Amino acid sequence: MSQETTQLEPNLVAEAEEWQPPMPPTDLIFDDGEPLESNRHRVAINLLICSLKHHWVERNDYFIGGNMFVYYSSKQAKNRDFKGPDFFVVLDVEKDPSRLGWVAWEENGRYPDMIIELLSDSTEAQDLGEKKRLYETVFKTKDYFVFHPLKVNSLQGWSLDNSQKYQPILANSQGWLWCESLGLWLGMWEGTVEDDNNSWLRFYDTEGNLVLLAEEAEKQRADVEKQRADAEKQRADAEKQRSDRLAARLRELGENPDSL
Repeated sequence: MSQETTQLEPNLVAEAEEWQPPMPPTDLIFDDGEPLESNRHRVAINLLICSLKHHWVERNDYFIGGNMFVYYSSKQAKNRDFKGPDFFVVLDVEKDPSRLGWVAWEENGRYPDMIIELLSDSTEAQDLGEKKRLYETVFKTKDYFVFHPLKVNSLQGWSLDNSQKYQPILANSQGWLWCESLGLWLGMWEGTVEDDNNSWLRFYDTEGNLVLLAEEAEKQRADVEKQRADAEKQRADAEKQRSDRLAARLRELGENPDSL
């Protein structure tokens, strides 16, 4: 070994000891201040979030994000060049509502298992192009759906195949698309939400039942209870009428109904 090499080694060791891997960025932004495309877009996002949270009220192993940033690389964070999905679900993680966004390097490299983008005229090309490629190749998101709240028959979906490539999800006879990661259907529902009568994107369970909002479930319980009470009243009224007819017949025969 030469004297020159021997003299360099301590310097190389010192440099190696001083070098630290670059830390991920910490000056992240979680609100760009830009409003959603329309009020219907906002309602559509809240409808998906609130219904799924109610459906999974007993679970604590998931996170749902809505109109929330997803950070996946330091370059993307530095350039501020990517807005998060309109709706996404990450499974098998802590249900922590204090998250301001989804930061992949703080979540053990986890990415959304399912994403829905609500299209608008200004974002449709990006949602069907750049974002779709990102979700397929980087996020490896199992199920990806797009829907335009202001257009009919706009629901589309893709699911990763065995080669990790997106393949179109075929609709069933009702026009619903199966979301394998959630074990639920996505389909249209006609109704009024926040005074807006429209065709809304909703979840359906494996038996075809609508996944309800908390207030819808409460109304359903109240309706069932009222139906039960009405049926009981009808039964009681019918019993009283039967008893009254029997008493009247006994009196006709000269019998005292009270003595029986």
